[in-house]
Amino acid sequence: MMLLSPRIQERQRRMSARVSNPIIRKIEDTQDALDFFESVTLPEEDEKIQDIIMNFPTVYIHNWQESGDFEVYVGETNDIFRRTREHYGAAADKKAWQSKLAEKDASLFIIGHEHFNKSLTLDIENRLMHYMMSIDRVKHVHNGRGNPQSSYYPVEELDVIFRSIWKGLRRENKELFPTESSIKDSAIYKASPLHKLTKEQENARDLIIQKVKRALEKNETKQLIFIEGEAGTGKTVLNSSTFYELYCRAEEDKKTLDCHLLVNHDEQITVYEQIAEKLGLTEKYGKVVSKPTSFINNHSEDNPVDVAFIDEAHLLLTQGKHSYQGQNQLQDIIKRSRVTVVMFDENQILTTEQFWEAQILDQYREQAKASDNYVILEKQLRMQANSETMDWIDSFTKEGKLKKIPVSSSGYSIRVFDSPESLDKEIKKRAGESDSALSRVIATYDWDQFHSPSNLAKSIVIEAAELLECFQWSEEEYDLEHVKEELADVMVYCQNLVDKLGFDTDEIINMKMAQNEAKYPVDKAKGSSAKYDQL
Repeated sequence: MMLLSPRIQERQRRMSARVSNPIIRKIEDTQDALDFFESVTLPEEDEKIQDIIMNFPTVYIHNWQESGDFEVYVGETNDIFRRTREHYGAAADKKAWQSKLAEKDASLFIIGHEHFNKSLTLDIENRLMHYMMSIDRVKHVHNGRGNPQSSYYPVEELDVIFRSIWKGLRRENKELFPTESSIKDSAIYKASPLHKLTKEQENARDLIIQKVKRALEKNETKQLIFIEGEAGTGKTVLNSSTFYELYCRAEEDKKTLDCHLLVNHDEQITVYEQIAEKLGLTEKYGKVVSKPTSFINNHSEDNPVDVAFIDEAHLLLTQGKHSYQGQNQLQDIIKRSRVTVVMFDENQILTTEQFWEAQILDQYREQAKASDNYVILEKQLRMQANSETMDWIDSFTKEGKLKKIPVSSSGYSIRVFDSPESLDKEIKKRAGESDSALSRVIATYDWDQFHSPSNLAKSIVIEAAELLECFQWSEEEYDLEHVKEELADVMVYCQNLVDKLGFDTDEIINMKMAQNEAKYPVDKAKGSSAKYDQL
């Protein structure tokens, strides 16, 4: 846990006191409402407010609901009235997001501040997109590409102004604008391609993009880019950011691109799939996120994809297992991609199937180094602890040495608990506190070894029986919450079995639906409960 020092807290308090509040105005997202705001409402405002909205850069948010979820477009402009009318003018194109404004009950937030300049509004815009993409109820951010700025005046006011903006937006709509802590607590936020990159990450991203461009222009294949870094050095953010940037540049250049993002981690797959959907990649390009086995099974060496990004490449299999019958997933992916970009940390290998022999690992490192495609990320982003604390953690996790617990002056503390129960109690206590809401229990045990297909299939049947038990005495009077719990158990075990066998859920469902369609033609089966061989 990292806490702000009293000095930093005092500095932020003083800055908040001297920085004025933002101007936030919400109107109906229609031409008539905009005209009324410009000609009637705004002239009645204070002259300073009029000046800020009409003559300063502003940030704006178009938003509407689709099937109970939100869709948004975030932008910045030097002329809010001209820019908004341009959006309305594009509504005739039914493929454009602007067409939704005429079809839905949409609203428009206009945000201004007396310190807004081009750089500051771009950073505010970028952070708003980052936040909104991380919200569960926002299913689509239509302009998801960010444009983070570096140094400018008044960059030191960015956090204070943004925090005030977000609070003002929350007062308008708590569903669309939840608490900042809940957003930062989300897995999507942590893996988002809209993070502002460090200089080290920027250099790595530029190298990858340069190498990919060269490989595609020269029709090179089996190129390997090896990015190595310990936990907390920003490999996942670099991965998602570069992946998305390549697609954005391809669209700008009107070029085709076949780019895939792979990870052998169930939860992370879900996160990447959500990001791809929210940013419109799935809608435009189909399935661009998958597990390595699925990718290998669905792509051939004869028709390689342009780029394959592998997050947490240390989790790739180095021996056959169930649906994967090969001996090295990384090698099989390299054969199926013009350029393969891997994010690797050998200290995070968890299972025997993922064990990388030093000789094999060095082989890939040397292959990348020979082409000047090797990068080490060293800057620790997740923890800003002092050197003594970092040394204690490294000694314990990497060398198995237990040194004297240090006293940290940077907000971190290391404690030893007598029991798992007392640890759990403290974690829950910290999770309920505003300054430590990101509390977690991290387990790196190889639980997967107990999840054989046989065990999972048995568990599905057992849990299904418990679900049926909810309806044992009545088909009408049952505990809905209990049904939810038991149904969730069934679904979890089903998904575990799907993952274990390397199946694609959509693929196997569509396969079965096609079989059923052939067995039960509509003209024969409609209105009948007879089995297919009796129709």
